[in-house]
Amino acid sequence: MLLAVDIGNTQTAVGIYDGQELRASWRIESDSKATSDQLLVQINSLIKLKGHGELFVTEAIVSSVVPMLTLSWVEALEFLIGEGGSVDIVNAAEDYGIPVKYENRKEIGPDRICDAVAAVAKYGAPVIVIDLGTATNIEAIDDEGAFLGGIIAPGLRVSAEALFSHAARLSSIDIKVPEHAIGRSTTEAVQSGLTFGEVDRIDGLVDRIKAEMGCDATVVATGGYHQLMLPISRTIDYADGLLTLDGLRIIHERKHSKNG
Repeated sequence: MLLAVDIGNTQTAVGIYDGQELRASWRIESDSKATSDQLLVQINSLIKLKGHGELFVTEAIVSSVVPMLTLSWVEALEFLIGEGGSVDIVNAAEDYGIPVKYENRKEIGPDRICDAVAAVAKYGAPVIVIDLGTATNIEAIDDEGAFLGGIIAPGLRVSAEALFSHAARLSSIDIKVPEHAIGRSTTEAVQSGLTFGEVDRIDGLVDRIKAEMGCDATVVATGGYHQLMLPISRTIDYADGLLTLDGLRIIHERKHSKNG
């Protein structure tokens, strides 16, 4: 079975695939100080405590935007798999079956490549991916299935933390969509500014991307805040919380079928 790991700045998504079937998945905190031993204990505990002790991992693939964690995860996975298994690391410089029209493909985050690969495979092209995590990434894939590039902006949580840290009279609140755009309290006013401000930014940027592409495109949202944005967005067509993990699985399949 394949263990797919997407290491983000805030959270790490982990999934176990039996062929194309996702048998189990988890989200854990991305702790840059975690050692390989700590990660190994964590993985084993998740597998056993969630009732998946029968799942034996033989291969793994990793996407990481946190260099300090990459090596620790690889070491943990190599120990988990044992001899005869393989641990692949997604590298945007490699060919994963999707053309790249970026000026310097080495600058592309591996999670962005995973999202693009999965979006084309699952939804076709042209397609636009919105990944709502620590950063809000928007990726544009044209009608030929080529990765054009996209937009990187501060994510919803980053924007909230910046506001709370720089405004002395504002304290941290839960991020949720209020009933009205006009806040009837300070809490509602902040929630409105964060959520409606974010979705209007997203919708406006999607409009700009479609205009530059010269065509309509399916819009898919993923990441930690995709469910929050879906009901209030006018441009998001699909919500897919497994998009990045599925991209890892597809990349692994393509790489090993090519090598085989």
